[in-house]
Amino acid sequence: MGTNLSRLYQLFSHDDRLLILINADPDSIASALALKRLLWRRIASCVIAPIQPITRPQNERLVELLGIKLTPLQEVNPAEFNRKALVDNQPGHHELFAAHQYDLIIDHHPRLPETAARMVDIRSEYGANSSIMTEYLRAARIKPSLKLATALYYGITSDTANFERPAIEADVRAFHYLFKFTRRALIRSLEYAEFNISMLRYFQQAFTRYRLRHQRFYAFLGMVSTPDILVILADFFMRAREIAWTVVGGIYQDKLVVIFRNDGLRKNAGTLAAKAFGKLGSAGGHASSARAEIPLEHIPDIPPNAQWQLWQDFLIQRVEGRGRG
Repeated sequence: MGTNLSRLYQLFSHDDRLLILINADPDSIASALALKRLLWRRIASCVIAPIQPITRPQNERLVELLGIKLTPLQEVNPAEFNRKALVDNQPGHHELFAAHQYDLIIDHHPRLPETAARMVDIRSEYGANSSIMTEYLRAARIKPSLKLATALYYGITSDTANFERPAIEADVRAFHYLFKFTRRALIRSLEYAEFNISMLRYFQQAFTRYRLRHQRFYAFLGMVSTPDILVILADFFMRAREIAWTVVGGIYQDKLVVIFRNDGLRKNAGTLAAKAFGKLGSAGGHASSARAEIPLEHIPDIPPNAQWQLWQDFLIQRVEGRGRG
């Protein structure tokens, strides 16, 4: 890790202005905070910019409770920054990421062929990017503040689903190291902010529309106000004993968004998502969790306002026809 830290520090000088791009979730927010702390007093300025609005209640609560300063990408002029970094993501994960060239990429997702930067540190065996960033902090002998430790701790527990998803010993070491710097009351207040009242109607839709096929739970929710509700529901229905997979889809803006979850037993959600939807849009993820986003223009046979049954049948056909868990 000392070698990686030295390489990271060599990328920057005191006059540099750094823009860190994220797709805001607990792991990416915490990773960006850690990178900013690593470069404190080593560069002129640093801005953390989420590429999309934060709408998931837990993420909103994290930012509010810890007083984390984020500046939406839409309010930033990237040309004003001579250095750019990407954490917990790669350029191929979103078109807004792909629009930039990077000096630094630190991620724990499987490496994409087009991923390139002056320094790339990708460790796909890690369960959370926050674990990698914790190792950087320890190598730099930086003791995390309550705010940073809480964010990293929550990033690890969030991305590993409290170690129910695949993780390695390094994730456990980072978790234990951070524990003594956190407060359990803070963590509880973050964990309890899973959804808000306005989201309950989507639960009702899922309960009335779902279909079960070969231990796979399918639900299509139509137009959604945020794709985060798809994630929440995909995680929620994995609690049912009879379900080994959840596939939950909805339309957000001009895209079909599909969330995959499984029980982690000899299955690969990322592979299934790529086989089912990779030819239509972006798709991929981890062994037990994955996501696909398909522009509606790539599905011309079904209008966005078509009956939900048509869209749900489309999901089932793509998944059952293209992938086997």
